[in-house]
Amino acid sequence: MSEGCTHDCSSCKEKCAERDLKEKQNEFSNVKKVIGVVSGKGGVGKSLITSLLATYTKRQGYNVAVLDADITGPSIPKAFGLTEKALSEDGKTINPVVTNSGIKVMSINLLLENDTDPVVWRGPVIAGAVKQFWTDVKWGDVDYMFVDMPPGTGDVPLTVFQSLPVDGIIVVTSPQELVSMIVGKAVKMANMMGIPVLALVENMSYLECPDCGKKLEIFGESKIEKVASEYLINTFDKIPVNPAVAFLVDNGAIENIEKQYLTNVLSAIK
Repeated sequence: MSEGCTHDCSSCKEKCAERDLKEKQNEFSNVKKVIGVVSGKGGVGKSLITSLLATYTKRQGYNVAVLDADITGPSIPKAFGLTEKALSEDGKTINPVVTNSGIKVMSINLLLENDTDPVVWRGPVIAGAVKQFWTDVKWGDVDYMFVDMPPGTGDVPLTVFQSLPVDGIIVVTSPQELVSMIVGKAVKMANMMGIPVLALVENMSYLECPDCGKKLEIFGESKIEKVASEYLINTFDKIPVNPAVAFLVDNGAIENIEKQYLTNVLSAIK
């Protein structure tokens, strides 16, 4: 990527996707598989899906990590109930914070003095921080790293796709009218960067009636099958609106979830 990069890949002649811009890990890290969790817009539950994927994969006996690349809106520490700060022992590398079940996490909120301190940085600085989370953190041996990315197709997703060896992405969406267009943006960016789209997740797909068990599509009719077919995505899952899950996230206890969601997605990332 040139110094004068406008981040508009559609009009660029640099062909960055064909160049090796990957950042090297440090000697204390060995991450085998990197899965990005993306969305075309905010508020669709991307961080929830990231947390669930990490939790379920850890339960299957794998070494798991989460890189929270949503620098200005970090949610991962909250979901896992992390209050400990990430520290450096040598002044060069940083130790990730580990959850109750053993998931390694790095997020900007693990470095800030107060969780509510805003990160008022411009795009290139934010992108640089994400790179450092990859190069300067002592991840150790990791079978699966899930990268929780900010919404949209801006600096950070571009940085992750170019700088990290991403094996594929999971696209998260919700059942709303613009869903096809929004998913399309994320899918087309991944295609431009040569990143496989592994699966599609429709969050808030329905509400299950606690009395009769009927599935109520409170946010409109599900369009996931149509959208998956349109963009040639073979794997998809639906996640319902579940107040119990929201309670777990709000109380930092997502690892205590008993419901099993994302079965198809978990198979797709293997």
